[in-house]
Amino acid sequence: MRIDLNADLGEGFGPWVMGDDTAMLDLVTSANVACGGHAGDPETMFDTLLAAAARGVSVGAHPGFADREGFGRRVIPMRAAQVGRLVAAQVGALAGIAALAEVELRYVKPHGALGNLAADDREVAEAIVTAVQALPGRLAILAISGTVLEQVARAAGLPVYSEIFADRAYLPNGRLVPRSREGAMLHDPDMAAERLIRFLDSGLMPVLGGDPIRLSAQSICVHGDSPGAVGMAQQVRRRLEGAGITVSPFLP
Repeated sequence: MRIDLNADLGEGFGPWVMGDDTAMLDLVTSANVACGGHAGDPETMFDTLLAAAARGVSVGAHPGFADREGFGRRVIPMRAAQVGRLVAAQVGALAGIAALAEVELRYVKPHGALGNLAADDREVAEAIVTAVQALPGRLAILAISGTVLEQVARAAGLPVYSEIFADRAYLPNGRLVPRSREGAMLHDPDMAAERLIRFLDSGLMPVLGGDPIRLSAQSICVHGDSPGAVGMAQQVRRRLEGAGITVSPFLP
């Protein structure tokens, strides 16, 4: 069995640093790089891309609502077509920096509130897929498992890969528990790793307030901005490999 381990990185800007990207890049196999919306700037993008490439880490774009104060975790009211242009602009910006760094951009993963919105809003999902299709290169979509974005991207013929979260709890409908609710975040690395191993063995994900649900996944996300993110990623990777699971990029 093989599985990818991804993290949202490059989420600082200017002199402000978010998380320990260097340590995370030594552990993950794919990096979702902020594109200047919820976080990131040209220098942060460039440095993150070079650091990922030096370690053989696959690189994707991580566009989100232009909301640095809210870290992209608040829905900014926009028409679906505007969301598409927002995504095209942010992914295009990272693609330009990637060209300067001579690093290949492989996929797109919507961030935070944008990703959660695209999980259920078909018009938003279609706008994101249309934007990704229009961009140069054949970029894949990394989508939350079991969502509308996953379905729309697959129907449009884009390469689609699905992810689950190491450090987030799930609702019975397959969506993530809102961060405002108690129990939304998993902080114990051992418990998180054990849950993942059971999931990969059975295909069933435990949820709050219901029976386990069936999901599929080619990638596991550990949030790079979370307290204890490095320890979480270390333990998850250690336990996965200890269980005989190969950790490698979903897009080599």
